[in-house]
Amino acid sequence: MRIASFLPSATEALFAIGAGDQVCAVTFECDYPPEARSKPQVVFSHLPPGLAPAEIDAIVSAEGVQGSSLYFVEYDRLESLAPTLVVLQDLCRVCAIDSPTLARDMSRLSSAPQVISLAAHSIPDILREIELLGEATGHAQQAHALTQGLRQRVDRVREARSAIQRRKRVLCLEWLDPPFLGGHWVPEMALIAGGDPVLSSPTIKSVRTTWQQIAATQPEIIVLMPCGFNLAQTIDQFRALTLPPEWETLPAVREGEVYAVNGSAYFSRHGPRFIDGLEILDAILNPSGEPDSRDRFAHLPAESVQRL
Repeated sequence: MRIASFLPSATEALFAIGAGDQVCAVTFECDYPPEARSKPQVVFSHLPPGLAPAEIDAIVSAEGVQGSSLYFVEYDRLESLAPTLVVLQDLCRVCAIDSPTLARDMSRLSSAPQVISLAAHSIPDILREIELLGEATGHAQQAHALTQGLRQRVDRVREARSAIQRRKRVLCLEWLDPPFLGGHWVPEMALIAGGDPVLSSPTIKSVRTTWQQIAATQPEIIVLMPCGFNLAQTIDQFRALTLPPEWETLPAVREGEVYAVNGSAYFSRHGPRFIDGLEILDAILNPSGEPDSRDRFAHLPAESVQRL
């Protein structure tokens, strides 16, 4: 089997279940595990590098009105790689190239690949899709073992926080300028970790909000997780942001409870590393020892979270 993965979360899952050697094509964003970076890339972005968040949002909005895609496929190269399975997504046309754009074009390939489209909205969806990939690639046993381990880690966090009497109001921002709320599985993660996700509900897609609406909820913790950006890029975006007057009125700001995370790795992708995102939120919401302790996040992946 030769697999073309058109979204980073699927690439991560395929490698995690032992199907990495079968992957013959990926996207320009497929950067994990490191071995994925050596795979032939066939999907690229029309967006020029170095744009500010507001500029990206303007382009995305215009593309949506025009009905065009932010991505393009090098079909000649894909044809030469002869995939027999293509993994697409039908969740978000901004985050990765989407199924409606591609499904009809796959029939043009001489290899006549099977097409699987993923569209997880929740943690159970993510786990089911990992098992689906296992079944499709002949790695059902490895996929089941992976999802079983992930469920156990989710349950450990859920059980540890189930008795919390008062949940802290937490604001998860998937985009900073303009502000967008974390959607799909992110509110679910916040709930499992013992928080009260303001302005958002589990399985609902990310939506735009305003600083006035944010201020009305008085969030006690703010987590910055812009889609597609790592920790250092998120910190740079925050420092370059012109903050509104409402910012200083927020309890989270007054109490120093604003955090930047690696959204690209642990929150934006519906792949196996969502579990690290859950454990990052748990550490933010439920500090052991002093909140500003140097060792507070030592048990988490490197360069995954920083208090601002």
